[in-house]
Order: sequence, then C-alpha cells, then structure tokens
Amino acid sequence: MTNLRLGDAAPEFALPDQDGVVRRLTDVRGKWVLLYFYPKDMTPGCTTEACAIRDVWNDFAQQGVVVYGVSTDSVALHRKFVDTHALPFTLLADTEKVVVREYGVWGMKKFMGREYEGTKRVSFLIDPEGMIAKMYETVKPAGHAAEVLADVQELAARRENT
Repeated sequence: MTNLRLGDAAPEFALPDQDGVVRRLTDVRGKWVLLYFYPKDMTPGCTTEACAIRDVWNDFAQQGVVVYGVSTDSVALHRKFVDTHALPFTLLADTEKVVVREYGVWGMKKFMGREYEGTKRVSFLIDPEGMIAKMYETVKPAGHAAEVLADVQELAARRENT
C-alpha cells in the first residue's frame, strides 16, 4: 500500500486546519504525533473513529500526543465535523490530494461492489524525532484510539530504557 517503512522520516506537509491555519509536521517536532488518514467527514466509520479519539482525548493529552486527522474534505466541512462532534483535535484539509499520495494512502477502494479512488483508512505514529514509529494499515475505527495509546506508552517506555 504505502512505500513508507518503519524508521523512515515522515514526509513533511503544510495543510490548512479546520480554521484555515496552516499546520506543518515540523511545528510539532519533539512530540509524538498520530497522523490518521480517513475517507470522509460526517460518515459513519469516520465519525466513529473521530469520536473514539475524542472520548479518550485526556489520555492523548497526558501522553503528549498531537493528533492530526487528514482527509481530502474542505476546511469548511472539517469545521462542521469538529463542531458537530466536539472534536478537540486538529483536522487537516488535503483538497489537492498531495499528502494522501505522498503517504501512499490514496488509491483504489471497493465499496458495495463499486471500485473508486479514495483515501484509505491508515494511520502513522510519528516519534518525537519525526520518524515513523508505527504504521496502522488495517484500522478498526472503534478500537483505534486505544490501540494507539497503548503503543505510545510502550514505545515511549522502550525509548526511556535505552
């Protein structure tokens, strides 16, 4: 699916958030980052995933994890998604499909027997040095937040012991 591998430098990006503010990966260097790609705002699976992250947001904050959700939806639709579901994290608008392609998450998908191009539900856990520490290529929306939190705790502890 993606050409990226564990230990690779995470590709840099500059994308507007739900308020139109441009965010860059380098802005959060020194912190753990969950960069999660999702197909579309306001859809059932994407809402489940976003709300699961929201529901354990304090745990992400305690671990010092920055969360960026990325889709090809517009800034305005991201704002509506954030407001509708009280999402406390940042959504990034990749309307030109540059970052989804760079991360290798744009491609052919199947739904109800129909094939089409779209964003695949894939996440990357990026370490404080900007390297890919974990890739999630099979994401289950409801359990993804808990899985990432457990991985951050394990990886951070491992780093402290080396």
